[in-house]
Formats: sequence, C-alpha cells, structure tokens
Amino acid sequence: MDRVFKALADPNRRKLLDLLRVDNGQVLSDLCKHLDMSRQAATKHLKLLEAANLVVTVWRGREKLHYLNPVPIHEIYERWIGKFERSRLRALYDLKEEMEKDYEK
Repeated sequence: MDRVFKALADPNRRKLLDLLRVDNGQVLSDLCKHLDMSRQAATKHLKLLEAANLVVTVWRGREKLHYLNPVPIHEIYERWIGKFERSRLRALYDLKEEMEKDYEK
C-alpha cells in the first residue's frame, strides 16, 4: 500500500494514470505526446507505477503496451473510503424510511 500512495503522490504519475484511464493500452511514445517531460522521465514514472502494480505492461510484438490496473485503487477505496460511504448511505436510507412513515400518517 505504501508504494501505491507514493506513486499517487506525484501529479505526473497521476496524469499518466488518467491518460491510461481514458485510453488503456498505450505505448510510451503515445503517452509522451500528452506529457511535458522526456521519454526517460516518463519511463521512470511508469516504472514506479509498475512497482506499485498500478500499471501492467504487455508486449505485443515489438510494442510495449501500458495498461491501468485499477485493483490497487479499489483496495484503497475499500479500506479508506468505502466504509465511510456505506454509513452515510445507510443514514440516508434510514432518514428516507422515517420520512415516508411520517408522510403516511
């Protein structure tokens, strides 16, 4: 989890993830068209994203395709966000039920 948070802390890496979210399975040269950095810098960022398991690469012939792996982000959601959301949704549901009971009276 520490690697995921470290990877997500950098705005350039978040931009790479956003690019893959919009168009998954891109080669480095296509990703670099949208970045204000060298290919070497982009490669370093992608290696950190791969180490965090946020990006998975697949070789297709001579092309190295980069894919977004949403599983680590989902794990963060489940651990840090989901449980808070569930309680709010439950509270809204309970409020709705009470209001409907009052309305029927």
